[in-house]
Amino acid sequence: MIRGTSEARDRVPPVGRRTSPPPEALRGEIASVLIGPSRLRRRIAQMGARITADYSDKEVVVIALLNGTLVFLADLIRTMDFPFRIETLRVSSYSGGTPDSSPRIREDLPRRIRGRHVLVVDDILDTGRTLAAVTRRLRQARPASLRICVLLDKTIPRSVDIRPDYVGFRVPDVFVVGYGLDFAERHRNLPFVAELRADTH
Repeated sequence: MIRGTSEARDRVPPVGRRTSPPPEALRGEIASVLIGPSRLRRRIAQMGARITADYSDKEVVVIALLNGTLVFLADLIRTMDFPFRIETLRVSSYSGGTPDSSPRIREDLPRRIRGRHVLVVDDILDTGRTLAAVTRRLRQARPASLRICVLLDKTIPRSVDIRPDYVGFRVPDVFVVGYGLDFAERHRNLPFVAELRADTH
């Protein structure tokens, strides 16, 4: 078992609402920019340093949940200074912007994780049902350890007990888009995390 977690050693920065106005062309859909590009880069570099310190002498499999995690994953792994293998897993918890009652794992879980240290990377933790379903299945393969890394942790009550080990930011209970996160497949390419206007979803 790996000792220590980012949560124990690192204060997770909270994010308030109405941080800054969106670009004029997006004001019909975006309420405000919550986390700008430079702040994202700084925080992800800190996360990568923490992860490197914890895993530098371990055999690691990074499992990324698609599709929203792609942008975060690309930036995160470039800050991680140790060997690791990357696997991806497609899981659906939203359909057209509306949460489903239960997540769907759309493909086989990665093999060859028995006895290895597994780091699950996701874009956002909200209800927790998706990550709970994935980690429950992964633990059946008996990895040496399993930890969770999320860019955003939404501050809402949860019906499942799941606690990420590495968190980028804590965000309010609003619909967030950008930096890989989407609404009906829109806004993934925004270089910042933003709050979607309530009248658009």
